[in-house]
Amino acid sequence: MKKALAVGIDEYPTAPLNGCINDASALANTLEKNGDGSPNFDVRLLTNVSTKSEFMTAITELFEGDSDIALLYFSGHGHLDSKGGFLVTPDHQKNDEGVSMNTILGLANKSKAKDKIIILDCCHSGQFGSPDVAGEQTVTQIAEGVVVLTASKNDEASVEVNGHGIFTSLLIDALQGGAADLRGEITPGSVYAYIDQALGPWDQRPVFKTNVSRFTSLRKINPQVPAEKLRMIVEYFEKPESEHKLDPSYEFDNKDIADPDKVEIMKDLQKFVSVGLVVPVGEEHMYYAAQNSKSCRLTALGYHYWRLVKEKKL
Repeated sequence: MKKALAVGIDEYPTAPLNGCINDASALANTLEKNGDGSPNFDVRLLTNVSTKSEFMTAITELFEGDSDIALLYFSGHGHLDSKGGFLVTPDHQKNDEGVSMNTILGLANKSKAKDKIIILDCCHSGQFGSPDVAGEQTVTQIAEGVVVLTASKNDEASVEVNGHGIFTSLLIDALQGGAADLRGEITPGSVYAYIDQALGPWDQRPVFKTNVSRFTSLRKINPQVPAEKLRMIVEYFEKPESEHKLDPSYEFDNKDIADPDKVEIMKDLQKFVSVGLVVPVGEEHMYYAAQNSKSCRLTALGYHYWRLVKEKKL
């Protein structure tokens, strides 16, 4: 079982925002189903939660139980002072700005959920899991199984453009396939890599903190290469350093000599080339490698997937 709490707050009495509800709603819609329409997360969407008490109750319920994944997403105002970082609620007051980041981390650390994922799109969100500004070391250790992904460093703002946060717009793109591997799996690490590459050195910088021994899948889309085809890589390349010998009979254009079985193999090899697993040897294109009886070989990425198949991990 995977459950997620998506919270977006626009209606702050003194400093309203425009894109937070849009962001939380878009994330909830994306997380609910995989790319093929199958169920993914059981999502609870909270918009314009009015009080700190209501927000804390929802967070506490999220981290209760022993679900496979408990995911918290927040889009709204963040606050940083000498006491630490806070997710701001509309009922904030002086010295009581909202829900403490340390309190949330404490709940995540103690949760029996297998994986705890916290995604924050707010100013100063990079403070999450860091020592308090005053130097206190309370609840700053990220426990095993916890992943934190934030929109910006602790001294940075989180920017909105056209009714959406820049960070969450990239997050949605990543979850919809931009961060998928060849198998269609999307992990927190691949999401961070996607966002990190999209934001330039002068933009807000996302922060990634984790204490995990494996990455869990956040969402799955239809793979670029079907698993049954990908497993054929060990049939076409006996060893990772092997080359697959080609000849004109691999090309269907050569009507008189084309071998139907080899033509089917060529289709697989061409697909492998298109996703960076295989390259022709001595020619720029696979067509000419076949016509001139050259060969093809695995790339470094190809060797990675060859090894996964060989070790029965795929």
